Amino acid sequence: MPIAVDIDVMLARRKMSVGELADRVGITPANLAVLKNGRAKAVRFATLAALCEVLKCQPGDLLRWEDEDTAGG
Repeated sequence: MPIAVDIDVMLARRKMSVGELADRVGITPANLAVLKNGRAKAVRFATLAALCEVLKCQPGDLLRWEDEDTAGG
């Protein structure tokens, strides 16, 4: 999948745990892990907005496009 998810980068910058982020966003830690590990097929805009609000960032800080050749796909 050419979309890479950098939630772990923002978590490290904010010194926040996955559990704390999931709690503050209002999703389960399991669903956040699916998103964080790049296994999600979709993300709701409401969830993306909540992640950005809690992490004080822009959507582009969490998601980026990679050429499939470079992504190893």
